[in-house]
Amino acid sequence: MGNASGFYGDRSDALREMLTGGELDVLTGDYLAELTMLILGRDRLKDPGAGYARTFLRQLEDCLGLAQERGVRIVTNAGGLNPAGLADAVRTLADRLGIPVRVAHVEGDDLTAAHPGSLAAHAYLGGFGIAECLRAGADVVVTGRVTDAALVTGPAAAHFGWRPQEYDRLAGAVVAGHVLECGTQATGGNYAFFNEASGDLRRPGFPLAELHEDGSCVITKHPGTGGFVDVGTVTAQLLYETGGARYAGPDVTARLDTVRLSQDGPDRVRIEGVRGEAPPPTLKVGRNRLGGFRNEVVFVLTGLDIEAKADLVQEQMADALAKSPPQEARWELVRTDRADADTEETASALLRLVVRDQDQEAVGRALSGAAVELALASYPGFHVLAPPGKGAPYGVFEDVYVPQGEVPHVAVLHDGRRIPVPPAQDTLALQDPPRPPLPEPLPAGPTRRAPLGLVAGARSGDKGGNANVGVWVRSDEAWRWLAHTLTVDTFRHLIPESRELTVTRHLLPNLRAVNFTVEGILGRGVAAQHRFDPQAKALGEWLRSRHLDIPEALL
Repeated sequence: MGNASGFYGDRSDALREMLTGGELDVLTGDYLAELTMLILGRDRLKDPGAGYARTFLRQLEDCLGLAQERGVRIVTNAGGLNPAGLADAVRTLADRLGIPVRVAHVEGDDLTAAHPGSLAAHAYLGGFGIAECLRAGADVVVTGRVTDAALVTGPAAAHFGWRPQEYDRLAGAVVAGHVLECGTQATGGNYAFFNEASGDLRRPGFPLAELHEDGSCVITKHPGTGGFVDVGTVTAQLLYETGGARYAGPDVTARLDTVRLSQDGPDRVRIEGVRGEAPPPTLKVGRNRLGGFRNEVVFVLTGLDIEAKADLVQEQMADALAKSPPQEARWELVRTDRADADTEETASALLRLVVRDQDQEAVGRALSGAAVELALASYPGFHVLAPPGKGAPYGVFEDVYVPQGEVPHVAVLHDGRRIPVPPAQDTLALQDPPRPPLPEPLPAGPTRRAPLGLVAGARSGDKGGNANVGVWVRSDEAWRWLAHTLTVDTFRHLIPESRELTVTRHLLPNLRAVNFTVEGILGRGVAAQHRFDPQAKALGEWLRSRHLDIPEALL
């Protein structure tokens, strides 16, 4: 099983590359994220027939015949908010190209009508609707909002004949799906130790999973493609956007603390030992709504007296902010300047003013106009990065949970038959597993003040308003140090933003990793643009750059 898309906007030629690069039975494409659902919701406001990833159709026009020739089935969540619409569009495309294709889709995830005020509200479905479509002979299966891993668990269940209670096998497929879902992040993309890479990272190949009937798998890539696959790249992706040891989904709860990784040859990592438990009784529902309006002005401060210049412009803008006070106004001084710089850019700092309000006028031209009026009356060297404009709408993401039985999961087969997919019969309320014992600490010895990233990798990401930061090391000795050193208190010290927030640490000894969840650091989700890095993509790299007393033996 391969992947040809990790997000809406990924490399457009990946579909052809995966179909021509080597052996393949099923090709998946993940196009959906929390922000994508909001974008598609706004598309649907303009055109009720929209709401799906149109780029998938363009890719398919070039490759549908190739997939048919090679007997590769395609499974994608590119249907977004309108899987039936995309399925019809694929049929129309196939008819125009003269290619006989059986197209099915999965629906029932759309709960927008039950959540007034939402632009889009969609339940995360599992993989058994996909499995029904494939068992009935579909060549292309289009879904809306399913879990990312469902794109793998569905085809695996169909191929191997797995039943819903075969939790260990399903959990293995979930782990494989989680590794594949973000495309080239499993083959060296966005990798902490990229400067030690054994492969060419200019154009990483997309990942493959050789999945076995017992749920174990080997993660690899097509021969001759860029990037590389090793235990580190797979560990990084396993930690991405996860939390504790129990990784819950609609079909199974996968125990990440049971995952065992081993290098199985060049560009091959074996994943085995994954245990599964019954899924929780509820499904996650992602709700996207318009949160209000936002505007931003970025003042450029160059050379000397940076802080005094920032104070002056804030005082000058105070009157405009007071005349029609927005609900939220935030100033942030970003010190990108350097002393005695040899370019103007590196001599400059950025002062950001971000305002939000339910009323567009409160953050509109009256405010941005006040900034423009300072052009000849403020600090020396006054200019802004872009002409200020009217306020733009921003979105808010929220998650809620509903009983599995309240969501009408339906497989719509290629011949039009509608097959209801029953909810999980056995469920288990999610609980934290027993805390694993800490390893023996390293013996005391000389230390050196140095960046954490010299010994540890990290990968971070967003889940609504929360961020996760997974940190791992590559030796047992480093694990003994990391588990005792990188505590919640140490994390809060290194990441000052988190000091007033709830931070939870999870130990994953098999991966030599700790995974932190920081609640509320992203405000109301990526679309609200609460902070400089709204998806926390670089939060882990910031953590790696912070200095600690590290044993010299590890350095």
